[in-house]
Amino acid sequence: MDIGDMRRDFESEGLDREALSDDPFQQFEIWFGNAREAGILEPNAMSLATSGADSMPDLRTVLLKYFDERGFVFYTNYESRKAHEIAENPRAALLFPWIGLNRQVRIQGKVEKVSKTESLKYFASRPRGSQIGAWVSEQSKAITSRGLLEQKVAEMRRKFSEGEVPLPGFWGGYRVVPERIEFWQGRPSRLHDRFEYVREGNDWLIQRLQP
Repeated sequence: MDIGDMRRDFESEGLDREALSDDPFQQFEIWFGNAREAGILEPNAMSLATSGADSMPDLRTVLLKYFDERGFVFYTNYESRKAHEIAENPRAALLFPWIGLNRQVRIQGKVEKVSKTESLKYFASRPRGSQIGAWVSEQSKAITSRGLLEQKVAEMRRKFSEGEVPLPGFWGGYRVVPERIEFWQGRPSRLHDRFEYVREGNDWLIQRLQP
């Protein structure tokens, strides 16, 4: 299938250095707010790229659950494929593809586990069905049928039929601590505006990149 003629021009306002915050986290908060106000479907959905000891890139979509000046947090099973890759190579890249606004945000940095307190706080806020699901799934491992998965769900519902569902010891959060953040704004004729924040100690170097 030849899809070489699929294209559209990006009609959007330009992005100037004067309009950017000196703080990339403040700038991200502004753009994230814009995405929510524009009705972008799941604006916190982000592509997460990792690679393990074999250097094979891996990619999936996860949900951002928290961000501040320390970094960007998501939650997962600590025995999943992504977790094994992070253990072998604690660096990752994130991508927020806000296509409806002709915008992207790219993030690269180190990965660290969040504290158990942070994981417990978020886990307690999840719907009960999602809490049960965390106990049920041996994420990324093969299973012969969905029926077995549903059987495990029924077993866990009986096990935790009373009281709160406890935090699994194999489940929790990761924080991507950024070293580089790029804000990308689509422009006509593919002459896009790109600004990159690069961490230098406690400061951020901001530079315009060619499209």
